[in-house]
Amino acid sequence: MQSFVDFLNGIIWSPVLIYLCLGAGLFYSITTRFVQVRQFKEMLRLLFSGKSSAKGISSFQALAVSLSGRVGTGNIAGVAAAIGFGGPGAVFWMWVVAFLGAATAYTESALAQIYKEEDEDGQFRGGPAYYIEKAMGQKWYAWIFAIATIFACGVLLPGVQSNSIGNAVEAAFGPGEMIETAVGTFSFAKIATGTMISIILGFIIFGGVKRIANFTQVVVPFMALAYIIIAFVIILLNIGQVPAIFALIVGDAFSPMAGVGAAIGWGVKRGVYSNEAGQGTGPHAAAAADVKHPAQQGLVQSFSIYIDTLLVCSATAFMILITGAYNVHGGGEGVFLVQNIAAEIGANGPMFTQMAIESTMPGIGKPFIAFALFFFAFTTILAYYYIAETNIAYIRRTVKLPALMFALKVVLMVSVFYGTVKAANLAWALGDVGVGLMAWLNIVGILIIFFLSKPALKALKDYEEQQKAGVTEYTFDPVKLGIKNADFWEKKLKASGKPHSGEVPKGEPVKPVA
Repeated sequence: MQSFVDFLNGIIWSPVLIYLCLGAGLFYSITTRFVQVRQFKEMLRLLFSGKSSAKGISSFQALAVSLSGRVGTGNIAGVAAAIGFGGPGAVFWMWVVAFLGAATAYTESALAQIYKEEDEDGQFRGGPAYYIEKAMGQKWYAWIFAIATIFACGVLLPGVQSNSIGNAVEAAFGPGEMIETAVGTFSFAKIATGTMISIILGFIIFGGVKRIANFTQVVVPFMALAYIIIAFVIILLNIGQVPAIFALIVGDAFSPMAGVGAAIGWGVKRGVYSNEAGQGTGPHAAAAADVKHPAQQGLVQSFSIYIDTLLVCSATAFMILITGAYNVHGGGEGVFLVQNIAAEIGANGPMFTQMAIESTMPGIGKPFIAFALFFFAFTTILAYYYIAETNIAYIRRTVKLPALMFALKVVLMVSVFYGTVKAANLAWALGDVGVGLMAWLNIVGILIIFFLSKPALKALKDYEEQQKAGVTEYTFDPVKLGIKNADFWEKKLKASGKPHSGEVPKGEPVKPVA
């Protein structure tokens, strides 16, 4: 199984996808005139503006839901894997993919807002499947994305998150008694952890998107802040090493010990896995937000990339590199280019990070990372559930399968339990398959949409024109901008009584042409 999944990953994560992720980010950075820099102040303003409604969630709640997907195992165990297999230079490429990916995140999230819908329960729904169908006009392609995403987010990716929780708990508190089961022998710690996660998960996901949003908007900011404070303390205690670590990261990025290809490959792979820019996950939460203009949520989602990678991932990287709690694997089994710690400590897990904190704060590192990983990974599992649910809602627009939602909940809970107890390498490899498939389908889709009609760019220009005009109430008129099939916004404009551009308000005479 492991060799087959590795073979599959070799095809999906070929250099073509690596450069597609970087190239798409550079392309959107240029075409939006580096919106991730120009509109930084507006991003901060929008974070705390807007409120939730009966149909949608607030901008901040949407940010929290998408951040719960972005800030997860990838920030703790994923960064460790990038360093362990790609060297310290991989961190530089994570920064690059984050900076460029912020423009991609704007684009895909603005598209999700433009083409969102109200489902049969009156909730906002949207994402790549919706905008691929409406903007590309290719329903078959949208269905492929929806099915791939249900499989990735409902089956493959949750196991990666829960696996890291199980490993961290076992490392912090010991494995306990070994228990034989029909599918293998597992530690009591992992079985108990998997059971607890599944029960709590079931309680929340059966409560719907509102319960998910309310949970994540409290937990995600609190845990991210606590994690960054711990990292900041460790960096301050070793402040003299910071310039040397910067030099190591930048120098190793271009002439790395593991080869340029390994640094770029692992940096981009783990960068995309962590911040999810271009992967197509963030747009699902973006579409659920109740905003005045699609560009607003695009900007908020763009900012979430900075929080994820430039703050949380960098915090992890600096802790690991400053304390030297890492090995860099070479080309063969048991071959190390750098070996600072025991050979049996795997890079595909949270152990590097736990050891980094433990070396500076004895007795704190292992339990703190177990605690942090539980909340980070658990909220990511919630985000995955919401994404899979949204794609099932998309399919149910055409095929009425009422039991599909219930089946998703059950399959997700089983996947989470099994992922908690199984081997880490297989969990990460399966997760990479899911991420890669979604990234391929989504990035190709948004590039085609750009060349067909440029809807996200038109929305950005329209928003910036209203900014310059100093409007107090933003509006979005897709007809005026030449954007077709933005049904929700057309209905909203019609319900408001405001005419489309070129229409004459009722009761006003038509002025004669001179």
